[in-house]
Amino acid sequence: MADPVYFDEPPFAKRLFAATTFAWLWLILRLYLGWEWFVSGWGKTFGGQITWEFWRWGESQYSLTGTANCGWIRSCVVDGHTVPRGAAVKGFAAAAVESSKGPHPDVAYSWYVHFLTWIRDSSYGWIGPLVSIGELLIGILLIIGLFTAIAAFAGAVLNFSYVFAGTAGVNPLFIIISLFLIMAWRVAGWYGLDRIVLPKLGTPWQPGTIFRRKQLSAEAPSQPAVEAPS
Repeated sequence: MADPVYFDEPPFAKRLFAATTFAWLWLILRLYLGWEWFVSGWGKTFGGQITWEFWRWGESQYSLTGTANCGWIRSCVVDGHTVPRGAAVKGFAAAAVESSKGPHPDVAYSWYVHFLTWIRDSSYGWIGPLVSIGELLIGILLIIGLFTAIAAFAGAVLNFSYVFAGTAGVNPLFIIISLFLIMAWRVAGWYGLDRIVLPKLGTPWQPGTIFRRKQLSAEAPSQPAVEAPS
């Protein structure tokens, strides 16, 4: 079998995605995307509404807690009717399943219709809190620059799930930004905690300093015991 042929990255791509020259660009995109996920996840988890306009934080509508998490992470009673936990996800899935009917369905894949039906009928109770906390964690990780590529990938999966359900909105833009952050994983968190954590943890194909020290310690020959003089 012939040896594999390796192709080098174009110089511009290497400079853009693997050098710290453009780390400032990934910081801007990371903070924007992280803030959007953080705000969305905060409302679903804690029920409050957050704004970057810090001068408005004293206004009542920008309380950190509220009722926006009703039907997401908790159940509540609205106008005498009980809204179960995850009801928002159930309603979203039900609407998407309904839009999958007809000659020009919004949901084009039958396997995804089955997935949405499963959520609507039986799984919304735990998927609602999962989505809420997941969005919040994705936002936090992107903002602090920790495991940036993993957080961007998780966010892209959520965005794709919404697109598959026939919802566009901001999802295409978020997907594009996430893909760029994934491609720039080596430097996307340079101005963040990845700058400290990644060299220590390393990658599956290149162990970090923590694992290299353990390996060196395991490979070091044991020293013979020295007896004290009698």
